[in-house]
Amino acid sequence: MITRFAPSPTGLLHLGHALAAQVAWDLAATAGGTFLVRIEDIDFTRCRPEYEAAIFEDLAWLGYSWPEPVWRQTARFPIYAEALGRLEAMGVLYPCFCTRQEIAAAITAPQGESAALYPGTCRRLSAMEREQRLGSGQLFAWRLNAAHAQSLTGPLTWQDTLAGDQLVDLRGLGDVVLGRKDVATSYHLSVTIDDAAQGVTLVTRGEDLFESTHVHRLLQALLGLPVPQWHHHRLVCDESGKRLAKRDAARSLRSLRETGRTPAGIRSLIGAS
Repeated sequence: MITRFAPSPTGLLHLGHALAAQVAWDLAATAGGTFLVRIEDIDFTRCRPEYEAAIFEDLAWLGYSWPEPVWRQTARFPIYAEALGRLEAMGVLYPCFCTRQEIAAAITAPQGESAALYPGTCRRLSAMEREQRLGSGQLFAWRLNAAHAQSLTGPLTWQDTLAGDQLVDLRGLGDVVLGRKDVATSYHLSVTIDDAAQGVTLVTRGEDLFESTHVHRLLQALLGLPVPQWHHHRLVCDESGKRLAKRDAARSLRSLRETGRTPAGIRSLIGAS
């Protein structure tokens, strides 16, 4: 078994990260497997070297070890770009020129259950208009044409160790972004490629990413990648029931350590043995 803990260095780790790392570590250790650490640093605007250093410091303090060298996504952009090119050649991508404001305006209109999804505005552009916009140098994002992609793969399933077998259904996510003109990847694309390249056999992550797995399983089928199992664990929430975020500095592992908490105390807080 190979598991991984793959944080983004956009802030200090908090109790939710401690649970995610503990779950991956425990499952690998129980099976006599390998626990990997990977740095997901494609967000140029928010990732910081000091946060990456803090990640390694916190994980070592908690008692974890991992093989070196640690993979960083910023070193793998040519690989993501090649995969994006393959998907484009399959005809399952289309350029989206909508701004954030335009998308927000479109999805706040009363549209029933699909109100939160990208409405497919640029999917419906004519070939001529699409080429004109591309030729003008207008910024765009590459979106997955989910319906067309699923028509190529046919029905797909994936298995969660807690929830059982799942039928791939992208109705909850729609046409997600897989890359941009300036950055040829996204979370969905890079995490799928990296898990396959590192031989991850059990993807562990929070239940808030459960729906994302439908996209990742589809990408695996399109790109001919191996299919792991998934384990979506519970989240650590605050007193109001809201998922913890990095902006909540009072619950960062660093601040808790500075107030005298021990690794055993952290495990007690997150409900881990």
